Amino acid sequence: MERILIADDHEIFRKGIKQILKELPEHYVIDEAGNGHEVMEKMWSDDYNAILLDISMPGRNGLDILKQLRNFKPNLQVLIFSMYPEEQFAVRAMKAGAAGYLTKGCRPDELVSAIQTILKGKKHISESVADKLAVYVESEERRAPHETLSSREFEVMCMTAEGKAVKQIAVELSLSDKTISTYRSRILDKMNMKNIAQLIQYAVQNDILENLDESEFYNNGT
Repeated sequence: MERILIADDHEIFRKGIKQILKELPEHYVIDEAGNGHEVMEKMWSDDYNAILLDISMPGRNGLDILKQLRNFKPNLQVLIFSMYPEEQFAVRAMKAGAAGYLTKGCRPDELVSAIQTILKGKKHISESVADKLAVYVESEERRAPHETLSSREFEVMCMTAEGKAVKQIAVELSLSDKTISTYRSRILDKMNMKNIAQLIQYAVQNDILENLDESEFYNNGT
């Protein structure tokens, strides 16, 4: 019987996915993890066939975990399932070794189809993600400034652009204020910017803030 781990820091979201999978004719053994540390603990203690992995979790983000899993559990199928739109993380996730990428606004049947696809050892790539991968390959040498950031740096940039203070970001990511400040300085250096105001302006002009309101996702009862 195939085993699936649902990794997300929102319990209500994990329970919702679990219920969807339980209603399928296939019988899966389903486990849950609420943060990056718990994901890695469960990965070393149990054998899973697939993991539904959120990007933004306390401690370590999903893409950092993905990279480690690709090194130590290369046969594990990883489906990134995130609130972030494809424009921001899909290419990063696929490059890092994900078997697929879905946004949390997808339909239940899309989720089921993606899980069934990756459990067969295949990639789940939507047409839009395929297009973005093609564009990325063609324009890798002409990458936008934010595409030079690491996954964690990009996450901190998004949260900063949303107007979140250093302390708030630190709490949400379970990191120290000093670490977040270091990330911010590094981001500004890499993007050749002088201050946070320029960063926010850049995010707005490049539609990086679009569709990032996770509270709206939950309020809609998805």
